[in-house]
Amino acid sequence: MRSLNIDAKLSVNKFNVDEGNAHIELASQIELSEFKKLAQICPAGLYKIGENGELGFDYAGCLECGTCRILCEGSVIKKWEYPNSSFGVEYRFG
Repeated sequence: MRSLNIDAKLSVNKFNVDEGNAHIELASQIELSEFKKLAQICPAGLYKIGENGELGFDYAGCLECGTCRILCEGSVIKKWEYPNSSFGVEYRFG
């Protein structure tokens, strides 16, 4: 049986991103300690902390697992909803 690492598995998914309607929006005031949780737990690696401490996030590539919503809705996550019909992730492996 052939094995793949997680990055290889994620790279085969297809995303149709709704550029005009972000399905996840961040709060205006974010505590770094809360954001760090998301940077560590997001399976798609969408939450990033740069070398200079800048916070980065892009909803494109979201796996729609809802982990960020469960962990930080109300603190870091201002809005979380599934993408509109015909948008979002299309799983192509497993």
